[in-house]
Amino acid sequence: MKVLVAGKVEGTVLKSENPINFLGTVDKKTGIISDNNHDLFGKSIKDAILVFPSGVGSSVGAYTIYSIKSHKSAPLAMICKKADLTVATGCALANIPLITISDKEFDSIKDGMRISLDTDSSNPIQNQ
Repeated sequence: MKVLVAGKVEGTVLKSENPINFLGTVDKKTGIISDNNHDLFGKSIKDAILVFPSGVGSSVGAYTIYSIKSHKSAPLAMICKKADLTVATGCALANIPLITISDKEFDSIKDGMRISLDTDSSNPIQNQ
């Protein structure tokens, strides 16, 4: 596990098995996934702990993440297997906690789980 943006939150996991293109997939005002080919289509990332493999797409996606936060539609935190520059920059700009985890840890987190994330803890992900 690697902490990219520190923070402490509790919430419900919204998990995707697919990478997320924030620029083309997420509505900036509502946080709803608008790409009907995505496994989270129609779901809102607002106030969730968003767990997904990685980000994809343009570096403009970082500003999209910031915009989602300014519209109060952002996730509480993001957890990825691989944080690309877009996701890392966007989370840093928007002050959204971001960590990367192993494949095994990713597989152990299930959609709908209640977890707490504390990047200062020796065991940062705890089931609620």
